Amino acid sequence: MLRLALLILTLGLSLHLAPPAAAQEQVWIQIEAKPGLAAAEERAKAWTTMFDNVQGYVARAGWHVIALGPFTRAEAETRLAGLLRENLVPRDSFISDGATYGDSFWPVGAVQPDPATPDPATPDPLAQTDAAPEPAQPQLVTIPDETPDQARQSESALSQQERESIQTALAWFGFYDSTVDGAFGRGTRAAMAAWQEAMGYEPTGILTTRQRGTLVANYQTEEASLGLQTVTEPEAGIELTLPTALVAFDHYEPPFVHYSATDGSDSLRVTLISQPGDQSALYGLYDMLQTLEIMPMQGPRDRGERSFTLRGDSATVSSQAYAELSRGLIKGWIVTWNPQADLPIDRILPAIEASFRGIGDRALDPGIAPMDDATRTGLLAGLEVRKPLLTASGFFIDPAGSVLTVADAVAQCSRITLDGTTEATVALTDPATGLAVLKPATPLAPAAHAEFQLSPDRIGAEIAVAGYSYGDALPAPVLTFGTLAATEGLDGQQGLKRLALTALPGDAGGPVVDPTGAVLGMLLPAQSGAGRVLPEGVAFAAAGPAIAATLQARGLTLAQSARQGALPPEDLAAHTADMTVLVSCWD
Repeated sequence: MLRLALLILTLGLSLHLAPPAAAQEQVWIQIEAKPGLAAAEERAKAWTTMFDNVQGYVARAGWHVIALGPFTRAEAETRLAGLLRENLVPRDSFISDGATYGDSFWPVGAVQPDPATPDPATPDPLAQTDAAPEPAQPQLVTIPDETPDQARQSESALSQQERESIQTALAWFGFYDSTVDGAFGRGTRAAMAAWQEAMGYEPTGILTTRQRGTLVANYQTEEASLGLQTVTEPEAGIELTLPTALVAFDHYEPPFVHYSATDGSDSLRVTLISQPGDQSALYGLYDMLQTLEIMPMQGPRDRGERSFTLRGDSATVSSQAYAELSRGLIKGWIVTWNPQADLPIDRILPAIEASFRGIGDRALDPGIAPMDDATRTGLLAGLEVRKPLLTASGFFIDPAGSVLTVADAVAQCSRITLDGTTEATVALTDPATGLAVLKPATPLAPAAHAEFQLSPDRIGAEIAVAGYSYGDALPAPVLTFGTLAATEGLDGQQGLKRLALTALPGDAGGPVVDPTGAVLGMLLPAQSGAGRVLPEGVAFAAAGPAIAATLQARGLTLAQSARQGALPPEDLAAHTADMTVLVSCWD
């Protein structure tokens, strides 16, 4: 009996210190967990159509674990990396030592050994036989776990690199957000306890040898499945870490370097930004990126003097972008992904953010991939520009940048911009006159604002309308000339002016001016309905006095014009361009 006890003790110690070459740890690849048995059995049945080694165990707190295995740890690491790379299992699948697994529920009716118990077929090491010995076969055994005191003692033998690897793995899985320095202080202990609790272990804050092995192995397996590598892009002067198993270089389209998904899908895309520029160019890039289809409008934005960050999220696309200005060069990145795809984006983004840096003193050469004007203008270097639901015109009515426009243009907008960049909100609308007043999110200082002519009109007088007839296709408003046909509507409606003028839908909301530049009213949308179509060249405007009365009732006072003498056409065009605004309505 003494000989047997000593041998058992020796075997137990050897499992901690130096397991025999033939003995290997038994582990599983945990792929899913369900709180109810029926749901777990249904999912296990579905997984069985894909894999022939699906196992189900009841874990702590009534959870039902679905796993593949058992494997040796080396087999499990290789298998999990392959499964993740091919997107065959969920991204949060991990290697488990089975310490929290209890009774088996799958396969139904099968007798399963306790995963924490060595295979009963393992031969007795003390058994004597006269038969010739069989060749040694690898046996699956479970390394006994440790008490907290034993775990702390084994922890004290860790090298600096091993301690840092544990912190790195905890950070990778989102449990640790402090410095990786190998010092196990309160922050690291709290992270260890949180990881233990998430894995179903007792949250002692001290990892056992087996738990440390599981944590680091899972991190290394997932990192390998992403293929995270430092990529140096010499043409753009950028270095960063990219998931090379998921994206690969596609093409240059200055100022962008495109990396697309390796599987040919639209699940993930990385775009590098590299161009010369100053603060004005940086701010212009910030505004431009928000007009792209890949950057949804819902999400935080932060712009500083030398850098900016953008985030956009929708049901079908998410993006995060960063750019910085240094030594006359603007460099950055955009990561775009499909939120419905099973991607570990919470692993990918931190890796890119932490590693990104500009190198050298060069930006991407615009001539590296020549493009014709149509490509450069229409595709914006391969990135599709988001189009607003509709555009209309408006004009400044005070020195703070308040804008008057038509109510129809802003009735169904989730977002409104002025001149494509400045955010604005609806301050008031008036259904009777069909007008709306917009307030910019930040005060503006327009070069000119409307001065209204409130004196009686002269029928047949020359007038003009300034408007963005073609939306944002032109950089300035179009001036369309006509005459004042009547001072009331076709049915005698007051507060309207009838114009002999051919306008386009985008002109609605623009100012109607006389030859001096004074504002006579605001162009209204084309009237139709009740089976009637008006002749071409008939338009209507809200009259200046009616606009003034409506706004004055809301506490807004308009400036009155004291202009004398007609302006030359080029001066009139310049004056109206200073006060006219492109109003864009976004979904």
